[in-house]
Parts: sequence; C-alpha cells; structure tokens
Amino acid sequence: MTTNSNRKTHAPRGLNGNMDEIFLGNVLDITVVRRLLLYATAYRGTTIAVALGMLGYISAVVAQPLIIAWGIDGFITAKPGDVRWGNLGIVSLIFFADTLLLGVSQFVQFRSLSRLSTNILYDVRDDMFTHLQRQSTSFFDHNEVGRIMSRVQNDVLALQEWMELSIPTAADVVLLAAIIAAMFVADTQMAAIALAPAPLMILAMFVWQRRAKPTFIRIRSAISVVNANLQEGITGVRVAQSMNRQPENLRRFDTLNKTHRDAAVHGGFLSGMLMPPIEMISMTSVALVVVFGGLRVYDGALEVGVLFAFVMFLLRFFEPIRLMTMEFTQFQKAMASGARIFELLDIEPDMHDPLAKENLPEIQGHIEFKDVTFGYVPGIPVLKHINLVIEPGESVAFVGLTGAGKTSLVALIQRFYDVSEGQVLIDGVDVRDVTRTSVASQMSMVLQEPFLYSESVRANIRFNHDWVTDEEIETASRAVGAHEFIERLPHGYDTLLDQRGANLSMGQRALVSMARAIVSNPRILMLDEATANMDSDTEHQLQEALRVVLKGRTSLLIAHRLSTITGADKIVVLENGNLVEIGKHQDLLDQRGVYARLYAMNFGEDMEDSA
Repeated sequence: MTTNSNRKTHAPRGLNGNMDEIFLGNVLDITVVRRLLLYATAYRGTTIAVALGMLGYISAVVAQPLIIAWGIDGFITAKPGDVRWGNLGIVSLIFFADTLLLGVSQFVQFRSLSRLSTNILYDVRDDMFTHLQRQSTSFFDHNEVGRIMSRVQNDVLALQEWMELSIPTAADVVLLAAIIAAMFVADTQMAAIALAPAPLMILAMFVWQRRAKPTFIRIRSAISVVNANLQEGITGVRVAQSMNRQPENLRRFDTLNKTHRDAAVHGGFLSGMLMPPIEMISMTSVALVVVFGGLRVYDGALEVGVLFAFVMFLLRFFEPIRLMTMEFTQFQKAMASGARIFELLDIEPDMHDPLAKENLPEIQGHIEFKDVTFGYVPGIPVLKHINLVIEPGESVAFVGLTGAGKTSLVALIQRFYDVSEGQVLIDGVDVRDVTRTSVASQMSMVLQEPFLYSESVRANIRFNHDWVTDEEIETASRAVGAHEFIERLPHGYDTLLDQRGANLSMGQRALVSMARAIVSNPRILMLDEATANMDSDTEHQLQEALRVVLKGRTSLLIAHRLSTITGADKIVVLENGNLVEIGKHQDLLDQRGVYARLYAMNFGEDMEDSA
C-alpha cells in the first residue's frame, strides 16, 4: 500500500460560513421540486394514486357547473311542453355520479398525499441524520448544534407543511386552467369579461411580495437565532446557575424573542393587507359577469343556466387563488427550507475514505507521526513538523501547557481530522489510505467529559459492540473498578441513566466510560484527562487497575496532573505545537528543561527540589 506525504486537506467547510444565513426562496424552486420528486419515485404506486385522485377531483369540479346549467336551461327555464322527465332523471343521476366522483377522488388524493409526504419526509430526515453522522469533527467545530437542529427540525417541518399543500395547490393550478378552458368553450365573450380583472390580482400579488419578502426573511432569521440561543442556554444551564447568570441569559433570550415576535406581528399585518384587494378584485369579476351576463340574458343572447355556470366557475376560480394567496409566503419559506436542506445534504465531508475502501488489517499498535503539521484554520498550524514513533505496547504520555497541541495530536490518530502535511501511520499504513471505521474499530478513547446515553449501564458499556457478552461487560467493569458501584445501583447493570448520565457522579461516569473503552479489547487506548474528574481514592484505584488494563496495549495518555504519568514508558513534551522533549520521567527531570519546569509548577516545587 502506497502513501503520499505531500497530500493536503482542505479547510473545514461550513454552510456558507454561517448556517444562520436565511433567505426566502421563490414560490417554486425547480431544483428543490425535482429533488423531492426523486424521493417520490420510490413510491410510484402512491404517487399514481395521488395523480388519479387529483384528475378525478378536477374533472368533477369542472363538470358540476355545466351539469347544473344543463338542468336549468333544459328543465327549469324551459317551456312546460319541452320538459321530459326521463331526461331530468338522467341529469340527476349524472349530477349524483359527479358528486360521488368528487368525494371519492378527494379522499384518494388526500389519503395518498398524506402517505406520500410522510414517507418522503421520513427519507429526508433519515438522509440528513445519516449525512450528519458522516461529517467530520471539523464540521461540528464550525457549525453550532442549535443551528444544525434548526435545519433538521424547523426546515423539515416547513417542507412538511409545503408538501401537505403542494399537491392540492398543483391540482388547483390545473383546475384554474381547466376552468378557463371550460369558460371559453361555453362563451368566449363572457370568459373575456370574467377574466378582465385578473391582471390586477397578479399585479397586487407582485407588489405585495416585494414589500413582504424582507419581513419574512427577518422572521426566519429571528427564529433560527432564538433556537440557537435556546440550545446554548439549556446546554449551559449548570454554568449559568453556578454563577447566577440566569437574569443575563433571560435578558438576551428575551431580546431575541421580542425581535422574532415583532417580525412575526409585522408579517401577520402584511398577510392581512393582501386579502382585501384580492377579495375586491374577485367580487368585481363576479359583478361584471352578473351585469353583462344579465343584459345578454335579457336580450336573449345568453341562457340563464350558462350565466349561472359562469358565476359558479368564478367562485371556483377565485377560491384556490385565495388559498394560494394565503399560502404564498408558506411556499416561499418552504422552498427556502428545501434549498437549505439540500444545501446541507450536498456538503461533502472534508475527509473521505479511499476509493478502494480498504480496511486496516489487524494491528499491533505501532504508531508513527512523520513530519506532521496540522491546523484547524489554514495557515495557522497547531502542530508543527512532529516526528514521533510509538512502539507496540508502549505507554506514552503527552504533556504541555493548555493549547500546546496534545489533544490535537491524539485526535489525528483516530482521524477525527486529517493532517495538513505529513503522515500518521499505524503499523506502516497511512490512516488516510484505509476506511476510518476500520481504524476506529481497533482503538478506543476516553475523554475528560465522558458522554453517556440515556440507556442502561449495560448498553452504555456494550455500546456498538453487539458481540460483547454480559460476562465480558462485567469483567471490563471489574478491571477498572466500576463493578462495585454499578451493583449498588437500583437495578445494577440494567439501571437506566438520566440524560448524559446525570444520576452518576463525574467519577462514576468516567469509570463507565473506561469500561466501555476496554470491553472490545482495543489494540490502542487513548486517555484524554480521563482521571481529571475523579477523587483521589477513585483515581488511585483506577491507576492501579490501568497497570493491568494497559499491559500489552499501546496507550496514549494526556494529563495535566503529572503524577499520573510518571510511570509511562515515554513522555512527550509539547510546547506551542512543537515537540520539544521526549524521554522517561527521571531523564526529563534531569534535563531541567520544559518538563522539569512543568513538574515543578505542578507540585509547587522549585527547580532544585524537582531535580
């Protein structure tokens, strides 16, 4: 397998640099519609049922005024001698059949639409979650969780509302075309009179849209910021309570909430302004038909039934226009939401598995950093030209002041990030040349703040290692000293944990996380300040257990408390992203360099005593 030390990675890519960038789309975004239709192709039967229901509904609606006109002109206004009751019975049966078709087609349309939209939105949410799981750590470094949630929840909800309206609206558009065609077939002059005010309606909607669009942009922007602030406030509630910052948090949230409220109130005002002119124009059209049609009926140039049919056609014509007017901004917001959703789905992870999809073979645990340079922001390196070899089974500790690059260096091994320059090799294999899952499956990491799921203790330790038995879970727990306190829990290993394991102490969470890390018998074990939140007794107990647990494994230890890593086979000292010292504890003290200074600071000793 070949490697390439000159490969570069791109800077982490956000969503246009800011996931809160809100815009209001067009009433119809062809790209969004086309991509949604691709989802619909998976449900062809349901899609066909929606189309059939729509066509049946349109046919029944257009036929209804004509059937009534036939009944009026053929029987109600006809001379007594011209009325034949057999024909009247046929008209009645046809009208009943048309009404039945209208009801059945509406039922089929809306039932099928509900099923289709639910399935499509299920697939969209599933794709979004899967896509987010594929994103690299840098993606989440550059995009706030609250804003990501806004896309997954608010934008999908807006899309759901649009889909529930879109097919009926599409049916209404076809219905309008069918009504226009029916009016011109019935009487060209009356059709021209009836549609004369329509351009005024189009002009009113155009002017209103230009005035209303900025307001609805502010509404979308404001609610997204409110959601982000809410998420931040809930996540940091303990910090706020510990420092009595609740009033300041409330003030900030109240300011953002008021901004959204004011924008929403103004949006409601603008929506209310649109309906009166639409109603006036529609009623003007009806009045023109009644006046001019009545004169033609009086002159004998038009039948009463046809005039009645035109009035019905106009009422049917303007009803969907009113609905579409009310839903106008919803369509725009949904198209914008759809564009935002697909923008998220189109973001390629900035780390890719190789095209060959090769897996990392079973490893011994040899790690090599070969001239590694890395930075979270292009041009600002966090690690600079690191060269380091870690032998299989070796225990290596990384020390340095905050910001020295310890955690960044270890994160490169699991390929949370890709190096900017150089290579990270495991058993001689560049981690970029094999699938990341095959790399992660042979190592484990314990973080300073372990994350536990709202599941049982047993499930948290087993995690995604389905093959691990209950006996192995208990063995791992005993090895790290967690078995005793787990047994004392109300239901032992089956005790359900609160959110983030809140019903356990910080030290207990760390022990459960440690058991989870070793239960799969990883070849490489990384501990990032794993004992930072433990009391002295628990830490001492765990240190004793780690002597057994780490034996035969390559272990990487990050610690600020230097007393926990004095027994490491090798201590690596980092300063400002540079590897400045490497060696055993006593050897580094004897050098009287950076490590000796850190050790003295750690224990409050002077350089003479530390030597």
